[in-house]
Amino acid sequence: MKILLVSHYFPPEIGAPQARLSEMAASWVKSGHEVTVLTGMPNHPTGIIPSKYQGAVVREEFIDGYKVIRTWLYATPNEGFVKKTLGHLSFMITSILLGITKVGRPDIVIVSSPTFFSIFSAWVISKVKRAKLIVEIRDLWPAIFVELGVLTNKTIIKILEALELCAYRVSDAVVVVTEGFLDNLVSRGVPREKITVIRNGVDLDKFGATPCDLDIKKELGASRDDIVVLYIGAHGISHGLVSIAKTALLLKDKSNLHFAFVGEGAAKKDLIDYVENNDIQNVTFLPGQPRERVPLILGASDICLVPLRDVPLFTSFIPSKIFEYLASKKAVIGSLSGEPAKILTDSGAVVVPPENPELLAEAIKKLSDSEFLREAMGKSGRSYVEENFDRTKLASDYLALMERITGF
Repeated sequence: MKILLVSHYFPPEIGAPQARLSEMAASWVKSGHEVTVLTGMPNHPTGIIPSKYQGAVVREEFIDGYKVIRTWLYATPNEGFVKKTLGHLSFMITSILLGITKVGRPDIVIVSSPTFFSIFSAWVISKVKRAKLIVEIRDLWPAIFVELGVLTNKTIIKILEALELCAYRVSDAVVVVTEGFLDNLVSRGVPREKITVIRNGVDLDKFGATPCDLDIKKELGASRDDIVVLYIGAHGISHGLVSIAKTALLLKDKSNLHFAFVGEGAAKKDLIDYVENNDIQNVTFLPGQPRERVPLILGASDICLVPLRDVPLFTSFIPSKIFEYLASKKAVIGSLSGEPAKILTDSGAVVVPPENPELLAEAIKKLSDSEFLREAMGKSGRSYVEENFDRTKLASDYLALMERITGF
């Protein structure tokens, strides 16, 4: 089977969708299928295109056995709604004009969203190539921006919602990453039989019990005997990271605790400002890290945090970092509710209400005082993801869906 994967985001960019899509593609190749990826020049989240791609209009390369076709786009930092929209629009246009002649004759096109613009690209290509179309929904867009207050214009919201439902109608199948997303789509008229849940997962070979590297621990701002409390990932408006900084302030007198924030995003400046304005000394910030360094950073941590804002829609969002934390045998505390909270509870992790610094501080203190509890939680979490969230198994489930749609 010839598979075309269309996505605005892809490695060497770092992030949850990039990891999911690249690992799925590699697994499909190992299963004997031909995979092509159509994406833009890497620039997320800084808006800076790496030197090897600068000045290129189209670039072709091979990664892990599959072909990657990159087209020019308007590169912009991951901040500012208008600029980000222009970036997505530019990829929509160039992926069609520059990519359609280079992707061959796929049997099936998979487009991963957000946003709608890449869905339009994939729909056009699927029609021209007479291929089946799967629309994969990783975020409920635009609904989440409405709840976060980013989108307030009712006319624009109605237009975007109409485009969203249109995308579901024109597809041959819809893949969502949570049961909550499925329920949301069904409640809005999308046929249940058209939707398949294929959750995020983890490459169990890449993430395991990595030994603590003291040099990495020093990078995180901690000494040999410190307990490192880690948040790694996007620093966006969805995560409520200031509440973690407030927790660090509450625990400032516990001298063996050190908080590390690793990553980039639109909310990072506000987070740094809060820490500096309150003279919080037990916090270190690191920039976004290459994917291959993430296991090392996890190995140097002791307690890993999964926060989300206290927003109703987030009860159906499952941060993919959950699975990497658990696979790495780390003690995990989720500051969230709903579907992700259930996953963490079932894995043996700790859950506290979202955006509650006081209860988060109590949970961190309890785990920091007991190495036995941290180790027991780590073992339980690893067993849980091995059984339920192995990326190889999830890639196989995805292939089964494609085979059913295409008749291969």
